[in-house]
Amino acid sequence: MAKLSTPDDLYDPRSGGQAIRIECLRLGDKPFEPTRTNYFAVYLIESGSGTFWADASQFAFGPGALLFFVPYQHIRFAPDTPVHGKVVQFHANFLCVETFHSEVGCSGVLFNDPYGIPVVVMDEQAKSDVKNLIERIGKEHDERELAYGEVMLAHLKVLLVLATRLKSPKADACGPGMDLRHPALVQLRALIEQNYRSLHSPAEYAKRLHMTAKTLGRIVREHLGTTPTDLIRNRILIHAKWQLLHTLKPVKEVSRELGFSDELYFSRLFKKATGYSPTFFREFETEIRGGSNLSMSSGHAPILLSAAASDT
Repeated sequence: MAKLSTPDDLYDPRSGGQAIRIECLRLGDKPFEPTRTNYFAVYLIESGSGTFWADASQFAFGPGALLFFVPYQHIRFAPDTPVHGKVVQFHANFLCVETFHSEVGCSGVLFNDPYGIPVVVMDEQAKSDVKNLIERIGKEHDERELAYGEVMLAHLKVLLVLATRLKSPKADACGPGMDLRHPALVQLRALIEQNYRSLHSPAEYAKRLHMTAKTLGRIVREHLGTTPTDLIRNRILIHAKWQLLHTLKPVKEVSRELGFSDELYFSRLFKKATGYSPTFFREFETEIRGGSNLSMSSGHAPILLSAAASDT
């Protein structure tokens, strides 16, 4: 296979890209859109506040917050006050979140949870611990002493475990990290997990919940900061990404099993969400991972445990 042309903002080890990197976060009072990348990202907000968008979902943030983003996600910030902090970005080549999910459950709690809020609010002790871990990762990255990669990986894992504990203190290792404070949201989640491959309209779910689409939209917006349409779309995309990364199913087959009779429509939806076509996404990520993604079981999805069975 010929080497794919890589946009400058995507991690590519063949051109010297780093699988993990630490950056300072400095935002003024103007909106800011980070470059879309293929890294997982953890933002530590040390000071400042405002609003951010993860795709179309809107959330507030403030000092002492950790924000979590997945590869190829569109992110936008609208600060109310100047924001200072740190950003940790890492590719699956450094830490495979899907595999780490089986160890501590950070996928489905911190990442890849279409029903949750990608924010962890920390007390002063947790904030100090996380800041210290990020500083240690940065120190190892800069000094590059013996086994620095293993040390960085260990610190990153501790950071994610700590964040997972803070977000879902009563959940078991692979339990959901949701905060579904309205009973209709629990029912909605169950319905989406059962039907996202065939029902794509919020009105269909509202009908099954015996409420209007407007009422369902209000509940989802008030409690989750998003819309029913985006919940359904994000669940579809999690499934699509998994199948494209970890199986050899043709794009047409992935499209069809998600309920799209028109492959071009599915491809447009995927590109709008990720910035790239399904074919590029699959071929590029498989190439830079050396095919290691294809060695994983295609029946296990990096989502909430109770939903995994629907992806077998």
